[in-house]
Amino acid sequence: KKVVPVSSSATAEAVKLSENIFRSVNIALVNELKVVYERMGIDVWEVIEAAKTKPFGYMPFYPGPGLGGHCIPIDPFYLTWKAREYATATRFIELAGEVNTAMPEYVVERLAQALDDRFARGLNGARILVVGAAYKKNIDDMRESPSLVIMDLLRARKARVDYYDPFIPVIPPTREHPHLAGTRSVEATEEVLGGYDAALICTDHDGVDYADLVRWSRLVVDTRNATRHVTEHAERIVKA
Repeated sequence: KKVVPVSSSATAEAVKLSENIFRSVNIALVNELKVVYERMGIDVWEVIEAAKTKPFGYMPFYPGPGLGGHCIPIDPFYLTWKAREYATATRFIELAGEVNTAMPEYVVERLAQALDDRFARGLNGARILVVGAAYKKNIDDMRESPSLVIMDLLRARKARVDYYDPFIPVIPPTREHPHLAGTRSVEATEEVLGGYDAALICTDHDGVDYADLVRWSRLVVDTRNATRHVTEHAERIVKA
């Protein structure tokens, strides 16, 4: 709605990078806090909800299964690369990248732990439904989606993996995951969901009935707090 002129194209690029880096660093911070608080038995989502009631000095960011899209996972590292020409270290950017890139592995480990705790079984041979293939909710964009990384990690652990996403009926060709191209979304029916050992929520699309998802699933691992309002069978929910 409003054009904001700046003094040069370099400044304009720096504006874009600064905004992307701001989000990357803050998302990494809450992802790190998520891991720490989980071990302490504290719900990071409850912490954020309370912290954001402060009327100044705090902006809520939310954890997740990893970063997706073209901006936050990639653009900050253009500056990291360019900074080397100026003998400058970009430690915040690189550390944030390390934390965020580690999230898919963390999610898979939480899922494996939940299967062990609930059913005394591992990922090998387990049937897992990844809920959401888009990198964020209510869109059909899969660029750099952590869901694809998680699907590959699960398959490497010999799990049998399907996905459900109402926005993405078929996974298109992607640069990093060409072997997943052509994979089709299953239907989220009671009969289908009941056949999986666990449903892993990676994208919190608004149109999904999470109460039914929990009701029809044996175990739900939630990386987005999508099941926060579900009370029936809440004992089946594990946050990751």
